[in-house]
Amino acid sequence: MDIKERMAIPRQQPRELPAAERISNFDEVVFGFDDDTARREAERCLQCKKPKCREGCPIHNDIPGFIRLIREGKIEEAYWLDRQTNTLPAVCSRVCPHEFQCEGYCIRGKKGDSVAIGMLERYIVDWMVSHGKNILQSCALPNKHKVAIVGSGPAGMSVAYYLAKEGYACTIFESLPVTGGMLTVGIPPYRLPRSIIAAEFEALRNCGVQVISGVTIGKDKTLTDLKDEGYEAVFLGPGAHVSRKLGAEGEDLEGVVHGVDYLRRVNLGENVDLGPNVVVVGGGNVAIDCARTALRYGSQNVFILYRRGRDEMPASKAEIHHLEEEGVRIETLAAPVQVHGENGRLKRIECIRMQLGECDASGCCRPEPVEGSNFMIEADAVIPAISQDVDVTAGSGVELALSRWGTFEVDETTLQTSEPWIFAAGDAVLGPQTVAKAVFQAKEAAESIHRLIQGKDLKADR
Repeated sequence: MDIKERMAIPRQQPRELPAAERISNFDEVVFGFDDDTARREAERCLQCKKPKCREGCPIHNDIPGFIRLIREGKIEEAYWLDRQTNTLPAVCSRVCPHEFQCEGYCIRGKKGDSVAIGMLERYIVDWMVSHGKNILQSCALPNKHKVAIVGSGPAGMSVAYYLAKEGYACTIFESLPVTGGMLTVGIPPYRLPRSIIAAEFEALRNCGVQVISGVTIGKDKTLTDLKDEGYEAVFLGPGAHVSRKLGAEGEDLEGVVHGVDYLRRVNLGENVDLGPNVVVVGGGNVAIDCARTALRYGSQNVFILYRRGRDEMPASKAEIHHLEEEGVRIETLAAPVQVHGENGRLKRIECIRMQLGECDASGCCRPEPVEGSNFMIEADAVIPAISQDVDVTAGSGVELALSRWGTFEVDETTLQTSEPWIFAAGDAVLGPQTVAKAVFQAKEAAESIHRLIQGKDLKADR
């Protein structure tokens, strides 16, 4: 059966799953752990003396600690222990790729299923909310020092959280008309309900954080302007919002919509009609989000094209499972060559079969084209979702050093840029990465900003 025939197969409807699993439907994620399920899952934790799960967590959360408290029925204490290191537990528990991080290191996973750490973290957050508990720490009195934060994504939110706790007057500048950065415009609401993001910003505002939307630093204001306005330090967390191009002929045809651009438009409320037949190029979570979103907006046959094998797909296995559950088919070992159209409009995409060649030290094998294996896929729209780049507009007017990947270059320990009063973290430094990694770097950057303003050594005892 060729690709065109497979695309013509009617899409399956989601099957019923146990309540403890995240249901893959066309609305919102509904189910989490109830009390009994959470306790049973917590009992599976071996409470290792040298917990590998904590090593695998970019934030180094005390995972065995909060799981032990769940076992003891001390849910509120479990939440506060988790919150000591994780500024965004409600977000990370829903969108982090746990199987590649904490759960991927769990000893239980060597001979069976890993402990469901992500679901347990989500449980303690949901328990706090459902029981009307305070989920915010008290704020410090103002200390008369001002800090500017560029970008309202997870990195910017975390820096504001830590500095506001110390009494700093923080102002977040966001170029988009909404807050949350990629959390809001890059992750669909069925994976991350908007009420969670709104609650986090309400908490920040309650600590005196000011959020100004619709202002692009580097265009409407420069970093130097911020310094002249009395901000003693600036944090850059603009994220990675620039879609990477395929580099294929015909990519500029109407009907080619790049991944993060498509998600941004949809999440900002635009009804984007792609047509019935959609091909998504890529194997990461952005590609999965694009495919599942296209289904929700009326496309009937959605297809994913990935140049490596299924086992090499970087997307979460849970997301791949939900994707296929909704009827999206995945064609592996295939890559686009050219986009063909008529009268300026996409009609079909030409692809070529791939095979895995030499592998590097990490085990990643290079995909190589199979000569003479070209084939065509009829399509109304193509969504390239192969990666993102950082828009460094925020640094305009200041000579900030950039890495060879086009990200802001920083000191590994302090997150300080080549300008001593400017710091950066998250995707702006790492490229497109996880929320947890952005949160961890932001915490270190906040500590550095605090030390800078207080005249302390930025590296001592780090």
